[in-house]
Amino acid sequence: MSGQLTRTDYDDRRLHRRVQVTWALLLLNVMPYSKIGSILPIPNAIGKVLVQAALPLALLLALSVNRRLDFRPSLFLCLAGLLALETVVTVMATAYPKGTGFRTFRMLDFVVILWLLSPYWGRGKQGMLLARFHMNALFFIVCTVLLGLLISPGKARITGRLTGIIWPIPATQGAHYAAVVVGMVIILWFCGQMRGRPALLMIIVSFVVLILAEARTALLALVVGLIVAGLSLMPTTPRVRKAFAIAVGVAVLVYITAASAITKYLARGQSTQQLSGLTGRTSFWGPLLASPRDRFQMIFGFGLSNGQFRGLPIDSNWLDSYQDQGLFGDTVCALIIICLIIAACVQVRSANRALALFLAVYILVASFTEDGITNPSPYLLDAAIAASLIAVPILTRKRRVFSRAAAQPPGSSGLMPPTSNAEDGVSVGW
Repeated sequence: MSGQLTRTDYDDRRLHRRVQVTWALLLLNVMPYSKIGSILPIPNAIGKVLVQAALPLALLLALSVNRRLDFRPSLFLCLAGLLALETVVTVMATAYPKGTGFRTFRMLDFVVILWLLSPYWGRGKQGMLLARFHMNALFFIVCTVLLGLLISPGKARITGRLTGIIWPIPATQGAHYAAVVVGMVIILWFCGQMRGRPALLMIIVSFVVLILAEARTALLALVVGLIVAGLSLMPTTPRVRKAFAIAVGVAVLVYITAASAITKYLARGQSTQQLSGLTGRTSFWGPLLASPRDRFQMIFGFGLSNGQFRGLPIDSNWLDSYQDQGLFGDTVCALIIICLIIAACVQVRSANRALALFLAVYILVASFTEDGITNPSPYLLDAAIAASLIAVPILTRKRRVFSRAAAQPPGSSGLMPPTSNAEDGVSVGW
């Protein structure tokens, strides 16, 4: 029997590794390559092929870990599937079928992979198999950004803001990764699920990248997300109450002694007009909304694009979604965020609930000045992690029968004891 259990544990670990590799490939696919911003000796064409090839390879790996095509339906996946199906409708009416068709196929592929990985939601220690790997993978990316600063400080901060130069990562994207790592590590430490020294190391490294990237949106989303997640833990976690009291005192002291420096940092040398215009974003949001479109385009949009309008990045989830997927896309996007927050709020107070709240609130705050979850992006992966954290572990009939048999005295039943890990909450057959 011990050999059988050992074999089962080995198979589970092997499957989990393939799930993690699949997730890493999804992350690679949402990190576009550009030779201009990289110090790697990789031609631009080859770099782009690597990024694009990551998605079909992720699909093959996802199929290898879910050969029976078992799915775990959830409201998040259903809404993501609606977004993907809507892109098929718009691609038939677009004026640019080639580029839009490729992005549509990518969106469909992306959502299919999320469905294939759904049986692994709620798996692993405390149901955090995907969440912990997501956090560690983002921290690895953050470390490459900091390593690029050590190798070539001038090139890494050529624009005054820290960017990734080992793999080209814009300042806003690097700040997003760093902020998510900081928030997840703090919450895990709050809940006693992460030791102090590793947590402190990850927080310091990520926070340095976040500050040097000078991304106000990521910083604001981090603060608001931590406040909401911390409030959800405060009634049951003394460590959170102490940390909040200390944080408020430190914040007041820092603001009193360094108010001018903080204001200068947040302004980034911009005038009041530039700040009120969100660094020039609002100057073309009006023309985007006023651009002519028929009823179909108003409801379903023009089809997936590269997130630009008149050659400039839209930098808003809501306007980008309206341009590409119309009012339908905006509605579904809002439903995804609202449903994630509501589903997290009705869960029992735990680290999973706090992490899901943090990610959902972070996405909500960042969605006003960053591209969001209506297309393959880091934010869509963050939303999927939030949904996986609040997924209720499934106990199949087979598992329940095994559990009852295991509880009986020896010799009272001929049934074999369960072969699935108790921490997984899902039978091996799932």
